[in-house]
Amino acid sequence: MIELFQRAIFEENLALSFFLGMCTYLAVSKRLDTALGVGVALILVQSISVPLNHLLHAHLLSAGALTWLGLPDVDLGFMRLLTFIGIVAGLVQVIEMLLDRYMPGLYRSLGIYLPLLAINCAIIGGSLFMVERQYDLAESAVYGVGTGIGWALAIVTLAAIRERLRYADIPKGLEGLGMAFIVTGLISMAFSAFVGVRVI
Repeated sequence: MIELFQRAIFEENLALSFFLGMCTYLAVSKRLDTALGVGVALILVQSISVPLNHLLHAHLLSAGALTWLGLPDVDLGFMRLLTFIGIVAGLVQVIEMLLDRYMPGLYRSLGIYLPLLAINCAIIGGSLFMVERQYDLAESAVYGVGTGIGWALAIVTLAAIRERLRYADIPKGLEGLGMAFIVTGLISMAFSAFVGVRVI
C-alpha cells in the first residue's frame, strides 16, 4: 500500500506524468494561496470520489454486479463515465457550498476554477485508472488520496516557483505560460527521481 501511495504521488503524478488537469494546473498556479486552496479541494474530492466510484463500479456498474438483485446478465458499464462525473460534480458542489459558507475569501479567489473541478480530467482520470487497474476498495482509497496529494503537491510547487519568478528578469518571450511550462518540465524531472525508489 505504501508503494502504491508513493507511486501515485510521484511516479504516476496525474499532472506531471499523465498531463491531466493541466488547464486548472496552469491557470490557478499564479498565486500560492489559490493553488493551495484548489489543491486541498482536489485532495478532498479525489479522496472521496475514487473509493466511492469503486463501490459503484463493483456493486452496480460492472458486468454481473447486479446479481444480488437477480439481474446477473445486466451490464451497466456503459454508464461508468457518466456516473463518475455525477459523483465528482456532487462532491465539488458540496465543497463549493462549504467554502462559500466558511471560507468566503478563498471561495472568491478560486472563482470559476472551483466549479471546473467537477469536470477536471485529473479527478475523472483517477477513477478511470482505478477501474482499469482493478484496485480493490483499500487500494482505491490509497490511490485516491495519493493522486490528490500528488496533484496538489505539483500545483503548489509550481505556484511557489511562479511567485518567486515574478521578481526575476525573464526574457519577454518566456513570460507567463512559457516559463510555467519550463518550470513544469523541471518539476516533472524532479519527481521522476523517485521512480524505482521503494519504501520497505
